[in-house]
Amino acid sequence: MLISSWNVNSVRARIDNIKSYLVKYKPDILVMQEIKTEEVNFPFDVFSSLDYESHVHGQKSYNGVAIISKKKLGNVETDIIKDKLKQSRIISAEVEHKKKKIKLINIYTPNGNPVDTPKYEYKKKWLDDLIKKLKSISKANKNIILTGDFNIIPAAEDVYNPKSFEDDALYRLEIRKKFREMLSLGFSDVYRHFNETKEGYTFWDYMRGAWQKNNGMRIDHFLVSSSIIDNVKKIYINKDPRGREKPSDHTPIEIELA
Repeated sequence: MLISSWNVNSVRARIDNIKSYLVKYKPDILVMQEIKTEEVNFPFDVFSSLDYESHVHGQKSYNGVAIISKKKLGNVETDIIKDKLKQSRIISAEVEHKKKKIKLINIYTPNGNPVDTPKYEYKKKWLDDLIKKLKSISKANKNIILTGDFNIIPAAEDVYNPKSFEDDALYRLEIRKKFREMLSLGFSDVYRHFNETKEGYTFWDYMRGAWQKNNGMRIDHFLVSSSIIDNVKKIYINKDPRGREKPSDHTPIEIELA
């Protein structure tokens, strides 16, 4: 089973690229972040024509997450974090694989910049709420895949110029500690599980020729419970969509479950 995660930076603006990706790479499940549309305007028909069912937690012009799947999904939830700002940043579902019921959680963590503003405080609170929820979910289901745009650079090797990001909301030490706190709950960072030091950027800014210079960062992740990490056959950062016309500034990351 191939599961892909992609911050598409507007599902409607990137629909041709998304269709091309689905046709070429055929993921069983694609989770998307920053879809930037309400459910009423989501392109359900496009995905159904490719045999994907869609589940959406949308928001007008900003944020928004979705899961499209060729596999039957159950127990779809959009409110597992009680967000006082009512931003659409999380959606979860259950999928059966090899007689295991897997809880798939798709997140779009707040960016948090600029620091020392309410945006940064909101990010910290949102991550604290997520960690608290993961603790309770783990008691009910030990098989969890947490994926999406975390807006966290875990370590120096995950950004092209770590020195320049020391006071950025994506790389501040207290934010990286929250990432490690998630791992301590029994998760593995799948990319680092397979690649101890290899660069694995998933995002390149539109500005200053970042893509051409490979000035990127790794902020999109798959965290997988220890109970199913041995079922993960491989992880792949698919850079093909980032090099196309009118791309998202993120590129898909994919895991294959054996």
